[in-house]
Amino acid sequence: MIYLLIFICSTILSFFLTFLVKNFAQKRKILDYPERAPQRKIHTRPIPLLGGLAIFFSFFIILFILGLVRPSLFQAIPLKKILGIFVGSIFIMVGGYLDDKYNLKPSQQIIWPILAVLTVIAAGIGVDYVTNPFGGVIHLDKYKFFLFSFRGIPYYFTLFADIFTFVWLMTIIYATKFLDGLDGLVSGLGVIGGVIIAFLCLFTKFFQPEVALISLIFSGACLGFLFLNFHPAKIFLGEGGSVFCGFILGNLAIISGGKIATALLVLAIPILDLIWVIIRRIFKEKKAPWLADKKHLHFRLLDFGLSHRQAVLFLYLIALFFGLLTLFLKSWQKLITLLVLICLVFFLFWLINHSLKNKNKQISNKKAP
Repeated sequence: MIYLLIFICSTILSFFLTFLVKNFAQKRKILDYPERAPQRKIHTRPIPLLGGLAIFFSFFIILFILGLVRPSLFQAIPLKKILGIFVGSIFIMVGGYLDDKYNLKPSQQIIWPILAVLTVIAAGIGVDYVTNPFGGVIHLDKYKFFLFSFRGIPYYFTLFADIFTFVWLMTIIYATKFLDGLDGLVSGLGVIGGVIIAFLCLFTKFFQPEVALISLIFSGACLGFLFLNFHPAKIFLGEGGSVFCGFILGNLAIISGGKIATALLVLAIPILDLIWVIIRRIFKEKKAPWLADKKHLHFRLLDFGLSHRQAVLFLYLIALFFGLLTLFLKSWQKLITLLVLICLVFFLFWLINHSLKNKNKQISNKKAP
């Protein structure tokens, strides 16, 4: 029952904090005005931002209270790692607040996620090995370079492990950042991702009850916010919230024993969409990858004919289905499942584009004299 209780407490706290953040954003006029970026906005009235603050405060308030009540939490997961995630999250929240208020340039936005990722790497969070789907493991911690010692604790730069961790976290961060285009999409995937990781930590051979508790705290915080974020949204995550969700999910995948494949399956669609968007903008459209548009998969689903809620629920179902599969699959089976999901996503892209082209041709033919 402790797991359910923690989840409910986090949900309730987040729900009430969301109201407070919403009122704060309205008083400060920190709103998402659709006319500022009509090329990527689909709402028609100003919506309060800063919603990620509600998730941030709910997550860490419950986490630190739980750490005081249950000290074993910080024995299973070293306190310096928890503090690293906390400090990194503060960087993200500061950057998010500044962007929501002053609409920072992309070159200024990226500074804060980089600081956050470097902070958690310095705190000792990293991917030391990955499971080889064909047997054994691939070690990434072979090449260590001593940097300094602080209070008797040595700090190293681990070449491949630290680079892999940096790329992994930045990818997840920007996947959820770019995905934040439909009401409730990112916060809902935060709920699903956290619950799946919690289940893996409780019901598989890698029993990690402390990581499961942290994952459920995060899921509850996202769920409490989702009540006001689902379409039609009364508040948006904002820059900090969309980045924070990816940051926490990426870190949970690491501290839960390198469940990278699990996170990949849950977030495969936003990651593939991120990769496709970058390639398309750079090589096909010859423009900077950070210039926003409405050609993301979630927007294309709307063009395809799905309603706002249908598009979001469709993406929820895919993430939930493939996430639940990880509870029963071995490493090589996860690899095959990931390849199947990649094929499915590319088929979706093709189907939607083909359908939209036919629709545009029919419209052009009707207009032709």
